[in-house]
Amino acid sequence: MAQYSLEKYITENKFSEPVYVTRPYLPEMSNYTQYLESVWDSRWLTNEAYWHQKFADALKNYLGVDNLVLFCSGTIALLVAIKLYNFTEGEIITTPFTFPATPHVIAWNGLKPVFCDIDAESYVLDPKAVERAITERTRAIMPVHVYGLPCDVSAFETLSRKYSIPIIYDSAHTFGCIYRGRALCSYGDLSVLSFHATKLFTTAEGGALVCRSEEQARLAYYLKNFGIADEETVVGVGINGKMSELSACLGLASLASVDKEISNREMLYSVYISELKDVPGIKTIRIPNGLKWNYAYFPIEVRADRYGITRDELFNRLRRCNVIVRKYFYPLCSKIPYYSSIPGTVPYPLHIAEEVANTILCLPMYGNLQEETVIKICKLIKEFPQWKTE
Repeated sequence: MAQYSLEKYITENKFSEPVYVTRPYLPEMSNYTQYLESVWDSRWLTNEAYWHQKFADALKNYLGVDNLVLFCSGTIALLVAIKLYNFTEGEIITTPFTFPATPHVIAWNGLKPVFCDIDAESYVLDPKAVERAITERTRAIMPVHVYGLPCDVSAFETLSRKYSIPIIYDSAHTFGCIYRGRALCSYGDLSVLSFHATKLFTTAEGGALVCRSEEQARLAYYLKNFGIADEETVVGVGINGKMSELSACLGLASLASVDKEISNREMLYSVYISELKDVPGIKTIRIPNGLKWNYAYFPIEVRADRYGITRDELFNRLRRCNVIVRKYFYPLCSKIPYYSSIPGTVPYPLHIAEEVANTILCLPMYGNLQEETVIKICKLIKEFPQWKTE
């Protein structure tokens, strides 16, 4: 194709409509409205109403957990998870390779995030790097199961016992993930799920806190309800973190089909792997042993020295073809000016996290994405290196 310009290639191969990195799974409207009709009849829209309770019970059953509290968002659930410990000062160790909400909730609790390096294969927080960063000011560790891939839960449990500090998992990506025979979100002292519209399972906005004990769940309920225990008793300083009936109904209407959504994504994952496995410089994800994954994302790493063009150049070319890929998670949270200006947030170099952030690219993944669309995206990825520069 020596005389065939990149511009012409893009024009001829551009998708007519955007192919987004994800699209929310939604139930049939008639299924959702069946729930809404009773909400309209009761006019009870929030405050732990009927469908809220039914949804919480259904989630406990699906996830196999005993103590779960629903929230208006995963971020508020994570904020409350930290607040349960009443830390007045100190540091929480976390990963820089995550969505900004993770360090933000630490800062909102008046604590300092300390960023440690990640594992090169699974992209999750490295326990060895964490242990090196633990000091007398460390109050907790907040690992993230990035892309639904499990952290080294055994190593973090060992650190928790050794240093008497809690493990609070950001499990935003893990809905439907089973690890070593139990829900991935069931590990740790506390674990938080997100039901945001970008997630595999959604309530439009929403989240949940999985607790180890009934007492934790009771206190979390008070904190999300302004600290109110009953009509005349306020037991603490809380906020409004309650999930509405509209979100609970959407969750209930969707829950029965979530396994089908995961199955559809698994099929698309197989297509991506088959199409990209022999492309030089493209590294695809490896599913760890013991994990029944949810296929929430399809990240690749782009190694320019072998692939021929950089991650950013591939990003730009795919965007020009109407493939709306995302650089999850670039830049690192440690690069956010607020955090980079605070001394001690990065006690040791983040070599692996830096490399991954500069090479990662998430390709479209959602249940009703068409197989032929995935094949065409992979064709673009395979053919773009013919043109080294614009």
